[in-house]
Amino acid sequence: MCRCRNRPSWQCSNSISRISGVQVKKLLPLIEKDSWLWPVADVVERRHKAYCDTRNRIEKEWGGLYDFASAHLYFGLHYQKDSDTWVFREWLPQARHVFLCGDFNAWDQTSHALQPLQGGVWQIEIPASSVPDLRHLSRYKIYVQDCNGQWKMRLPAYTFYAVQDEQSKDFSAVVWHPEPVFRWESGQAEIRPQADFSHTTPLIYEAHIGMAQEKEAVGTYAEFTQNVLPRIKEAGYNVVQLMGIAEHPYYGSFGYHVSNFFAPSSRFGTPDDLKNLIKTAHSMGLFVVMDVVHAHFVENVNEGLNKIDGSDDLYSYGGSAGTHPYWGSRMFNFGRDEVKRFLLSNLRYWLEEFHFDGFRFDGVTAMIYYHRGYVDNFGTYQNYFGSEVDENALVYLSLANDLIKEMRPGTGLSIAEEVSGMPGMTAATQEGGYGFDYRLSMGIPDYWIKIIKERKDEEWVMSELWNTLTDRICSVPQIAYSESHDQALVGDQTLAFRLMGAEMYTQMSVDSHSQEIDRGMALLKMIRLLSLFAGAEGGGYLNFMGNEFGHPEWIDFPRPGNGQSYRYARRQWSLADNGVLRYKFLARFDQAMLRLASELNLRCCAPANLLLTDEAGKTLVFGVNGTHLFVFNWNVKNSVPDYKIPVETPGRYRLVLCSDSACFGGFSRVDESGFFFSQPVGSSHQLSIYNVNRTALVFALAEE
Repeated sequence: MCRCRNRPSWQCSNSISRISGVQVKKLLPLIEKDSWLWPVADVVERRHKAYCDTRNRIEKEWGGLYDFASAHLYFGLHYQKDSDTWVFREWLPQARHVFLCGDFNAWDQTSHALQPLQGGVWQIEIPASSVPDLRHLSRYKIYVQDCNGQWKMRLPAYTFYAVQDEQSKDFSAVVWHPEPVFRWESGQAEIRPQADFSHTTPLIYEAHIGMAQEKEAVGTYAEFTQNVLPRIKEAGYNVVQLMGIAEHPYYGSFGYHVSNFFAPSSRFGTPDDLKNLIKTAHSMGLFVVMDVVHAHFVENVNEGLNKIDGSDDLYSYGGSAGTHPYWGSRMFNFGRDEVKRFLLSNLRYWLEEFHFDGFRFDGVTAMIYYHRGYVDNFGTYQNYFGSEVDENALVYLSLANDLIKEMRPGTGLSIAEEVSGMPGMTAATQEGGYGFDYRLSMGIPDYWIKIIKERKDEEWVMSELWNTLTDRICSVPQIAYSESHDQALVGDQTLAFRLMGAEMYTQMSVDSHSQEIDRGMALLKMIRLLSLFAGAEGGGYLNFMGNEFGHPEWIDFPRPGNGQSYRYARRQWSLADNGVLRYKFLARFDQAMLRLASELNLRCCAPANLLLTDEAGKTLVFGVNGTHLFVFNWNVKNSVPDYKIPVETPGRYRLVLCSDSACFGGFSRVDESGFFFSQPVGSSHQLSIYNVNRTALVFALAEE
């Protein structure tokens, strides 16, 4: 991806060029590269100008985006060492009275009054000597009389640690001021992994701390550090994507209804436990990305931001525009500077305080459209450039990606969960885009579910498989995946269970014989391999924890409907560790295909080149980089000796990966030793292979 380094990213172009012989203002690079955008050039230019104007104003008023993103250093509770004073500030422009209370004053609601400052800010300064009980781990809240005259106990917007009472289930803000302070250095310098993800393939392991253990309980940061990080490293992934980190009152929300944006969830441990997890991951060469939720916040008034000063439009849009009709949450008002500053400060906080390496932005489609993405289809001018687009959100996302790149140059990852295909999502901000590094390829897992559910194996269409997995703009780097946590939620099924069903509970022994299991394992390996190498070239790959070995069960968090059970809110690692079960074969294959992806470095590969679609023989062949041939035989029963496949580069080939290998739980029907020599056929060349049914073969050009 081109990165212009000759001018600041917020400067607009105003030079002159020609289109169809007419002298016009020079178009943004985003428009110049895509003639489809020419008819809406004025809208793209207007959006870019709004971003430029906002960025320039921030530069003028604050000196830079980094300093603008500093609200967390001003608001909230902070100890001032030089004056031995506690200072607390909160933005509550419509509040009538505000008090600070907690353990330090025996929860006297009105003894410590905040004073109003300019801009809706309230403040109190308390000499530390007068409140000896205001210390590390003491609890506190604010007592607010809102604009409607109602009094409520609230958690501050800038709560840095919150703990839930086991009996009342009520959350309180907690002072986090430990001694000694956590140290990131190991020896002389902090250990950080090194990789430029514009040239390195991100192989992402999506994980949830709470359900990462085998026990039927909530897992912890410490347990994840000790038990799961080594598995991720051994499996061959280089990025850990952590879900549900910011505090959320309802565990079953997966962390997507956030109440306290600056507080790492205490149900998993302390802030220092999370820091140690990230420090350990870095020492293992693993990057750590946070699944960040900046589209919306929980509607709860006890824990979250909703109506914290009584008004309906403080952090959210007012009225129906501020409520997500399907998620039951409040949508951020991206047009307010205070909200942009809150969210940008949140990104800086996680990057700086916890040393995260980037973010996967959840719900981007809901952020950028007032209809929240709930329309029949996308792909028209009206969808992308009409009145339903929240252009304030696009400005915010551009600023957010600028900040990430400023704080993590070359190593910061920014991934958009965006389903509509909004043009410019991964284009640089100075080119008129919104600055993401990658977009999740959400159509691929949906397609796999659709054809598995609706068609017999023999009805799968080779050209359709290919077109679906490669139907994207090559200049838009994608994160491909065959399934994530979304496909495994209760009411749905993992691909493994969808393919193999209940026999996974009885027939997964290496000594068992089951056509259903044989079919499911063969197809699961092929689906993953095709998703990775056809769907992710120029981008990356994602897997949800446990799916690498075919975890059999869905995800269901404890709730009244299941008797508050944790049975399905965990991962059964023992299945993969048990030598007499077949799960180990799926894990080995996953490891082998990731190793091949790393060796090929898909991030820098040209698009895969389709070489053959044999609908009668149910065979799909494509080439990667001119050096590797991928052969997928989806046939239910037919294996073909002396099968001819075209090659891009003539020469000597060797088989480097075979999904039918015994070490991957297959039947070893292919001779994996020796070489395969291409033969000239007219002006082209071919290889002759044994094309085994329900098998994927990968051949590599051998060095002379």
